[in-house]
Amino acid sequence: MPHTIAVAGKGGVGKTTTCGMIIDYLCKKGNGPVLVVDADANSNLNEVLGVELETSLGQIREEMAQAELKGTVPKSMTKADYAEMKFSQALIEEDDFDMLVMGRTQGEGCYCFVNGMLKRQMDKYVPNYSYVVMDNEAGLEHVARGTLPHVDTMLLISDCSRRGIQAVARIAEMVGEMELKPGKMGLIVNRAPGGVLDDGIKAEIKKHGLTLFGVLPHDDGVYRCDCEGEPSSKLPDNAPMKAALKGVMQAIGL
Repeated sequence: MPHTIAVAGKGGVGKTTTCGMIIDYLCKKGNGPVLVVDADANSNLNEVLGVELETSLGQIREEMAQAELKGTVPKSMTKADYAEMKFSQALIEEDDFDMLVMGRTQGEGCYCFVNGMLKRQMDKYVPNYSYVVMDNEAGLEHVARGTLPHVDTMLLISDCSRRGIQAVARIAEMVGEMELKPGKMGLIVNRAPGGVLDDGIKAEIKKHGLTLFGVLPHDDGVYRCDCEGEPSSKLPDNAPMKAALKGVMQAIGL
């Protein structure tokens, strides 16, 4: 089974940027193929990775639900075969990783069948990879649904603000309430001036009983990439944030 990594945090704290750099780090390790799952409907992980997005599982799920509702599934195919064909179209294949984008669902009607098919497709894809990295929304919807068979490492991402720490503390509570039982779970604090936390943030982390995996510095290169529409995951390996993240990943055994 692959090593599965779930990344979570509230919006605007650099979660997706951090996730993109984690994926870049794992690809460069060369220990096997990586499956990237963008499960945050508001995310732009494909842009962080420099990947063109043509469709998402959410869009295909809409098409499937409407086809079932209107009876337009081809008569020569079973619903399951049709769903498998459609879902396979959403897999983006890159040189170093493959990617699935969940997207969002906006239509009406019952999605029980297509949600079940999505779970079965994921069960089929996942064993083919050495690593699976899922960028989650704060509510952990897809993790809660069991889209991943298990979570080995849960990474909670925050900026160096009290509100950010409080948000990931709530996510950590949800992980406990859902009985997800990841192999390990810890906090990575992003955008710290000079890569150093002040005493107030350290106290907030301690107050919530969070395990601190590491601290990433503010990086002007990430800001420039955002301004210029360039993929931040392609920054050089000696960029401050990338270099610090490599140390964090190695320290936690990845």
